[in-house]
Amino acid sequence: MIKEEHEVAIMGAPQGPGPVVSTVVNIQPETAVPDHIVWSLFNTLFFNFCCLGFVAFAYSVKSRDRKMVNDVIGAQSYASTAKCLNIAALILGLLGT
Repeated sequence: MIKEEHEVAIMGAPQGPGPVVSTVVNIQPETAVPDHIVWSLFNTLFFNFCCLGFVAFAYSVKSRDRKMVNDVIGAQSYASTAKCLNIAALILGLLGT
């Protein structure tokens, strides 16, 4: 007996198609929340009018921390504050220059 024939004889012939079981995995897409940390660092170094750049940098770091613990609402709130502070620091820094 050939090896394949022996294995078929022991295990039996392949059966017809049986019930197909499927599994569905829902993966939540990551919401991209910009934390504006590079912009805040730039403003801290070059346009730090009344420490607005530094405060914006602090809020950017808080936003990044909130993203790490999957708190999207908190991350968006801190990022929005950092963006407003960055805009104010940039405009006031350019006007001062």
